Amino acid sequence: MINNNDMNFLNDDSNEDVINSENTIDFLVSAEESGLRIDKYLSERDEQFSRSYIQKLISDAQILVNGKEIKSNYKVRPNDQISIDIPDLSEPDILPEDIPLDILYEDDDVLVVNKPKNMVVHPSAGHYSGTLVNAIMYHCKDQLSGINGVMRPGIVHRIDKDTTGVLVICKNDLSHKHLAEQFKVHSITRRYRAIVSGNFKDETGTISTLIGRHPTDRKKMSVHCKSGKEAVTHYRVLEQFSNYSYIECWLETGRTHQIRVHMSSIGHPLIGDDVYGSGKNRFHLQGQTLHAMVLGFIHPSTNEYMEFSAPLPDYFEKLLQNFRK
Repeated sequence: MINNNDMNFLNDDSNEDVINSENTIDFLVSAEESGLRIDKYLSERDEQFSRSYIQKLISDAQILVNGKEIKSNYKVRPNDQISIDIPDLSEPDILPEDIPLDILYEDDDVLVVNKPKNMVVHPSAGHYSGTLVNAIMYHCKDQLSGINGVMRPGIVHRIDKDTTGVLVICKNDLSHKHLAEQFKVHSITRRYRAIVSGNFKDETGTISTLIGRHPTDRKKMSVHCKSGKEAVTHYRVLEQFSNYSYIECWLETGRTHQIRVHMSSIGHPLIGDDVYGSGKNRFHLQGQTLHAMVLGFIHPSTNEYMEFSAPLPDYFEKLLQNFRK
């Protein structure tokens, strides 16, 4: 897929890339591009490269400038000849599995699914099968992004194992880069529903803190971390019951466990959360009561805004009905 901006540089002879072989690409730097850091220059010139991947190629001596190795902070100069030796895409050690998917939308660029509870997004230690990636590799076959040198995983964002709701998967590298940039600048619409402990005095609120690794428990995140990253969560109370509240949250940032950490930090942990909650599970829940209800983004090919929603899962609805009684 090529947008108008891509057409502009492809038709400009001064910016023409020369593909020397199947795995080598050469670039010639123009005077107008001089002074850019090489990772920024290359990521803007070619959609398949992220800046982090370029840094990896530099450290592996697979990017040469005028025939010489360079450092990661190198700034390009007029008439620099940049040669990239692209390694073969590594095949992930993941087996496709015929796992049913709740598909909300699909086209040649993206796949939008409603992830169920108790499903890990990406294989990791202790979770090598039954993951969302296993399922989408079976469904999409060879049509998944291979950003950063890894073939086909397609994952551009994640939600926790026991969080349900909307996820978008990228089916090619162009889609991956476009969506990754939207997540980076926080332009993605993300609205969640949660049931938390306690009642609120105010109907709306904003939590703004740093979030980083817990100083003593490395499996947890914490707001008490000087080296954390900025995290902003807005919330709105939808219904209040005896000692519990049904809320909507929307995110400006997307830190690990952000809603779970933030709500716990103000004394309203998500019910069922055995990491950031009290540890009591009187409703016999399987993890936190959190649902990614709405996801909106600019489509990578049409440039149109698209928004998708997933209905609350059955367990969530039944819990609300019980509270209402």
